[in-house]
Amino acid sequence: MHLNSELLLRKYALGYFKDNLRVLEIGPAGIPSAYQKMVNNPTLTWHTLDLHESFPGLTYISKEEYHYPIDSESYDIIITGQVIEHVKKIWLWLDELKRILRKNGTMVIINPVSWPYHAFPVDCWRIFPDGMKALCEEVNLEVILCEFESIEAQHFSSSLTPTIPGQSYTYLNQKKKITLIKFWNGLIHYLPILNKLKVSVEVAYDTITVVTKN
Repeated sequence: MHLNSELLLRKYALGYFKDNLRVLEIGPAGIPSAYQKMVNNPTLTWHTLDLHESFPGLTYISKEEYHYPIDSESYDIIITGQVIEHVKKIWLWLDELKRILRKNGTMVIINPVSWPYHAFPVDCWRIFPDGMKALCEEVNLEVILCEFESIEAQHFSSSLTPTIPGQSYTYLNQKKKITLIKFWNGLIHYLPILNKLKVSVEVAYDTITVVTKN
């Protein structure tokens, strides 16, 4: 999990997590996950699924990549972040998520775009909004919103630090280095002859897609 993913959820999708709904998270990063902590609603039934016993406490462990041991139309919300890039046949996977989503339910998908290759055990896709819309259209899911953004890049606007697409600046846990970079860039900003010496910081760009099943 990384900062931009959490910021996208907060900005675009928190409002869909109403009281007393059943939520399924695919590929959580811990139990409870960062998403569950952010939503922070104890009335929700929050279940989890992964293909491996990555963390103790998973609700489901599936032996099949494209068919899960869950009854059809079981959940009001399905959320998955930083997972779709590791799924080889994403059209089959998305169709399976649709099967277990209740009618008029909501699905939230957050996927990286600027990240470098990171196999787990494979890394297959980087998908912009146009691609997500086409994929959802293929499996008859209605797109409510689909945005491509780096909210975490805004954290550097006041420090006069340039950013470039890449990994989340929080991912490598280099707080001291980032502080020094911001200080340096602010120091030389008012000396135009030295502006070419500014140091850029990598920030993550991700796509968030919210769809519903009619």
